[in-house]
Amino acid sequence: MDLSSVDRGFRESSTSGELTIRRKLRRTLTNVIDFLYQLIFGTARRDYILQVLHNYVEMPLATIHLLALNSSTTLPSFLTLLKDAIPASKTLTVSKVVCWIITPQTIDANRLLRPKKPWDLLVIVLGDDPLPESLKAKVADHWTCVAGIPSRLTTTFEKRNAELLHPKPSDIPDLTGSLDNPRVGSTSQTLELSGELQSWITTFKSTRAGSSPLSMLNLLAFKEGKKESYLKYGAAFADSIGIRRGGVAKLVGNVTSQSASELSGGKWNEFALASYPSILHFADMLASEDYQAVNLKHRVPSLQDTLILCTSEIEIEELGKERAKL
Repeated sequence: MDLSSVDRGFRESSTSGELTIRRKLRRTLTNVIDFLYQLIFGTARRDYILQVLHNYVEMPLATIHLLALNSSTTLPSFLTLLKDAIPASKTLTVSKVVCWIITPQTIDANRLLRPKKPWDLLVIVLGDDPLPESLKAKVADHWTCVAGIPSRLTTTFEKRNAELLHPKPSDIPDLTGSLDNPRVGSTSQTLELSGELQSWITTFKSTRAGSSPLSMLNLLAFKEGKKESYLKYGAAFADSIGIRRGGVAKLVGNVTSQSASELSGGKWNEFALASYPSILHFADMLASEDYQAVNLKHRVPSLQDTLILCTSEIEIEELGKERAKL
């Protein structure tokens, strides 16, 4: 049995109905693998295979919230309410919205780009429960979707995220030098370093958030038959073009629930939360020939629509430290 194909197949499923199918499939495959690997390899090997299967089929739900606070609510006061309303054990990330890198063109474009007030927070919480009423009362606008995230990511996320947000100096890669002679594109909508994006980065890099690790929210909708092309991009990102700049997809998942397509203009397939050591590491990637060779060949042609929203968990941590001093 080719385990890599099993792994890949589970990660690629992307509809809400498939959550139930995956559970049934897991039980069936568990029985088959249990029999075959006891027969061929013995119990130890069987247990390993079953654990691999479990990690990739189990897809705990998580809800992605974008929140715009009402004019009478401060960010520190809302964070206190959030801490009281949602257990820390369920909260994956709380991040301050910084800037759009790529804006959606069709799917949820009006809702996301024209909120009643600018977005303040990205909050990702385990489960699909609605936002508690105590928080809704403090919110001027709210966009949400639900995704299934592999348990192999959620069970280790707290530790892994802490390492990404507070890396050892030796774990932060050097810039590759691509910014010395950057490859500049006409628009950042294709995830190229446009003149406008370059200008913003020049200012933002000197801020506390800009010089610290950043979390980029990605939503993806694939063109028919183009998922394989994006997977080639994803593999290159993980193996070379992203990781050499410290880029890591720390959460990924299949979108299982969102606004009705007749209201949203389409359906998101996947979400990812990518981490970069600083905005300059992100810019170094975009400015490079090696990244763009893969991006323009495999990523851009595969997408029907996408968005990238830059956020900072460090800014939220700093607010927490300030509250603690009061």
